[in-house]
Amino acid sequence: MRVAVVQTSSIFGEAKKNVDQALSLMETVAADLYVLPELFNTGYNFIDEKEVRSMAEPADSLTFRTMSEWTKKHSCYVVYGFAEQADRIYNSAALVGPEGIIGIYRKVHLFDRENLFFAPGNLGFPVFNLPIGKVGIMICFDWIYPESARSLALKGAQLIAHPANLVLPNCPYAIVTRCLENRLFTATADRVGEENRGGVNLKFIGTSEIVAPNGKILCRLGVQESTISVADVDLALADKKQINEYNHVLKGRRPDQYYL
Repeated sequence: MRVAVVQTSSIFGEAKKNVDQALSLMETVAADLYVLPELFNTGYNFIDEKEVRSMAEPADSLTFRTMSEWTKKHSCYVVYGFAEQADRIYNSAALVGPEGIIGIYRKVHLFDRENLFFAPGNLGFPVFNLPIGKVGIMICFDWIYPESARSLALKGAQLIAHPANLVLPNCPYAIVTRCLENRLFTATADRVGEENRGGVNLKFIGTSEIVAPNGKILCRLGVQESTISVADVDLALADKKQINEYNHVLKGRRPDQYYL
């Protein structure tokens, strides 16, 4: 299958422009799965909870309908990050395909000031069995907790779609370790640019990447450009967890020894 990471430069509060920017990039390459950044349609640097609520959307919003129609036209799947309006406001990602909305993931590990605006995710780490393969989702800061990727690996994920708005420099390197320790693919879609609002200035690091189960970086984008990159991946490689004759990355675990 072909997977694409879409690296955008969102304009805060300009949802239509942000969606159009993403779609214009997506139109330039053919892929089976496109991964877009975290909160790609609204921007990230909210001032207060009221502002978040004014931009949050239900899962079946205009953004969803636009993406759903696009996936029908192109016979593909898209994972994108958005502020979800539900029983509470969540930092979420939607998986959309020709059949409509397939699933939602709500960010479990909130980063920094996100804790002021969003409720912690309550859906766990789901894996979706698509015709193209088994896809799990995590969002941005989830990367720093090994349990996030490990939970998805234990549930059978072959690829982790990873929408992000990264401001720390470490993730692109740590993701290589996540792939090695779980023997799966990842597709991290970050954004670029800066948002200076309410006295808080954030600069996003770009560096979107697709990484293979052996830790090989199949593509890594730059730190400033809004662009897209695609890689051909054989998801069957993610089912091969045997390191050598005696070691299997999942079966070799000793949960009885990990209890603290």
